[in-house]
Amino acid sequence: MERVVVEKDKEGNKSAVREMLHRIIQKKDWFSPFLEALRGADHADMAAYISGHPNELGINGAADSSDEMYEAPSSEVVENLQPKTELQEAVEDEKNVSEKSLEDLPAISESDVSLQETNAYDVNANFGQMNLYSDDSDPIESGHQRPSSEKELSLRDYQMEVAKPALEGKNIIICLPTGTGKTRVAVYIAKDHLDKKRQAKECGKVIVLVNKVPLVEQHLENEFGPYMKHSYRTLGLSGASQLKFSFPELIRDYDVIICTAKILENALEKVYEDGEERVQLSVFSLMIIDECHHTQKGAVYNNIMRYYLKEKRENEKRKKEGKRLVAQPQILGLTASPGVGGAKNHSKADEHILTICANLDADEIVTVQEHIVQLQHQAKEPLKKFEIADDKKEDPFREKLVNIMTEIQGYGQFSLNVDFGSQAYEQWVIQEEKQAAKEGMRKKRVCAEHLKKYNDALLINDTTRRIDAYNHLKNFYEEERSKKVAMDEDKEEDECTASQLDETDTCLIELFYDRKRELEELAKNLQYENEKLTKLRTTLMQQFTKNNEPRGIIFSKTRQSAFAISQWINDNPKFEEVGVKAHYLIGTGHNSEFQHMTQNEQKDIIQKFRIGKINLLIATTVAEEGLDISECNIVIRYGLVTNEIAMMQARGRARAEESIYVLVASDGSGAAERENLNMCREKMMHLAIKRVQKMPHEKYLHKIKELQLQSCMEMKIKAKKEQFKQYKENPSLIMFHCKNCNNQKCSGDDIQVILNMHHVNVKKEFADLYIVKENKTLQAKKADYQTNGDIICRDCGQIWGTMMVYKCLDLPCLKIKNFVVHFKDKKPKKLYKKWSELAINFPAFSYADHYISSEED
Repeated sequence: MERVVVEKDKEGNKSAVREMLHRIIQKKDWFSPFLEALRGADHADMAAYISGHPNELGINGAADSSDEMYEAPSSEVVENLQPKTELQEAVEDEKNVSEKSLEDLPAISESDVSLQETNAYDVNANFGQMNLYSDDSDPIESGHQRPSSEKELSLRDYQMEVAKPALEGKNIIICLPTGTGKTRVAVYIAKDHLDKKRQAKECGKVIVLVNKVPLVEQHLENEFGPYMKHSYRTLGLSGASQLKFSFPELIRDYDVIICTAKILENALEKVYEDGEERVQLSVFSLMIIDECHHTQKGAVYNNIMRYYLKEKRENEKRKKEGKRLVAQPQILGLTASPGVGGAKNHSKADEHILTICANLDADEIVTVQEHIVQLQHQAKEPLKKFEIADDKKEDPFREKLVNIMTEIQGYGQFSLNVDFGSQAYEQWVIQEEKQAAKEGMRKKRVCAEHLKKYNDALLINDTTRRIDAYNHLKNFYEEERSKKVAMDEDKEEDECTASQLDETDTCLIELFYDRKRELEELAKNLQYENEKLTKLRTTLMQQFTKNNEPRGIIFSKTRQSAFAISQWINDNPKFEEVGVKAHYLIGTGHNSEFQHMTQNEQKDIIQKFRIGKINLLIATTVAEEGLDISECNIVIRYGLVTNEIAMMQARGRARAEESIYVLVASDGSGAAERENLNMCREKMMHLAIKRVQKMPHEKYLHKIKELQLQSCMEMKIKAKKEQFKQYKENPSLIMFHCKNCNNQKCSGDDIQVILNMHHVNVKKEFADLYIVKENKTLQAKKADYQTNGDIICRDCGQIWGTMMVYKCLDLPCLKIKNFVVHFKDKKPKKLYKKWSELAINFPAFSYADHYISSEED
């Protein structure tokens, strides 16, 4: 109730309703009680609307027979779609306050939250937050069929041209530019495939693999759902689901499954304890792989295809022995740009294309040959332009930061000849921090950590405004000071040792606060504006004044810079005068120091961009490929240059009439040179594809088989090495030391693993070694999920990880990157970024043992 009221006060009624619905669907058997609660609160019209009987009582009490009315599944179907979670079963008989029935909650008055403000889209979007999306319209299961007619599916000539080999049953890769309808071609092929299977009275089943969670719902709602849901049961699901679901059962029940590739990989790897959860690729008759250029090396797509290729080799043996063959799915890969993999010559480019084909077991890679004019008309090429800024202007703020860094380097006794504010400096200082942590040199390690923050500030200053760089440092030092205060409050004795331990921290914190006023004054001085921002402002003003309905995307390198550019635009009234409505769009991952976006926030921003409430996105690479974003008049790469694939994906967003693609970069950054190199690689890629297509088919198939066998051998050698490591290492051999104070904190025997991913310390005495500190970033966001605290070292304030709640137990979940790993056999001390890099099999978490000990407490 408090969450809903806070959301209402902060964002308004619509947002409060979304929050309420998000909470409700997490309850067991929520649908029927929710309808009763609606009726009891005088919202019988809404209850009738979402229960699938709108004609009994229309919205606002009037009968409504519109054919466009959404008809929801019956309560029985909705409840059956939600299997019990392990947690729900574990606490079913518990009298927990949070599990009270909906009727026991305080009533929400109509004056507080207006349900009438929320349209069908809002309601349906929130019911779908479990990320198990169904477009099932089978009249046998749902009891009634949606009144809207099925959309007619037809292809353009060039689309039909590339689809033809797949319609004949071949494994192919379709290569079409961004915005030319690759997914629509895939829908046509999938429907044709299932129609033929049905006519032949054979079992047909299609799985569509995507590499990003938002693409699941996007493909379901915009492509596969509208054209297939009336003939075939269609489902979308992702690993971000809030509910447990049985993947094999869903496969049996649905004809078309759209899911993230990781779900299928997990099922193929048999990571589930229950033997019934195992899945074989043979259950599918067609597998569609979106953005298939990622099918290489250790990527998820390639791991899945290795299972396919292994089965293919087994089939070859079965054929020779006269045994029955195992069915294998037809493969359809979709890509706008397979790239050249960093190739420097034509032969390497050819090999890269052939490797992608081999990994996908493709009979051919298909591009448009006959209807090229129609394709060129559809895939409009934007005007390309470079805006190069002079980076040699006077910058006293930067000079002050460099002086402070020089002082810290002297204090920490560093020696280097790397330029300040560069990527090379960042790499150097990270290596110094790791080395100091291994050697137990705390003073040097802390100085390196602070130098990295100052270097980050220099990079921000070079990219956006000085005030953004200053705020980055200010926030860091406020956090450091608050950690020190928390530690001081916790200390009861041995103050002498504590003050010696914190001498470095105190010195560096005081150094910043001594210069704070001067830095703040320089940051607020508008005399020396970043030249790149000047170029960006000029470009945006030109484009937004000459177009009637302008729409654009700015691609930036980091989340911090995307947020800062968004703030800069929204703080400038000149942009508002020309109609600029900007917002940032960043990723959902938690591995960045900057706060992330939730999937619902991403979806909301993209939807607003589509309908014009936002007309300028400032995005990281999350918006480069896959996402269905409206046609843009202008695409700007703001100091961001990666490879030719990313360049083509970003440029493909500028597909409106008279669109423009602009690179804004500093003169000395080398960005313009790298962009020109990418353009050369793009031409190399197109030539490589043509050469591969012209290869004699026998020679092509021989090369594909050779590359597949090579990949198989590489994987066997890698597996043997990993197996050797697993046997060689065991938890009792290692100790974990705090990265900051270098004191021993726990051993490998204290670590257990939850759900094959979360490493928790189960030793009771470990609780005496840390302090739980509020996570201010999550608290400030008012996140949808539970905001657990950070755990920090009681001695030095180093963050170790977070407190997690698992089946009502509070457990310290550790991040290995915050520890130095010591081996008992006197191996070199090591730092790891991920637990997977440490080749040790930690035991699975024993809930029963831990629960008993908790009861005793």
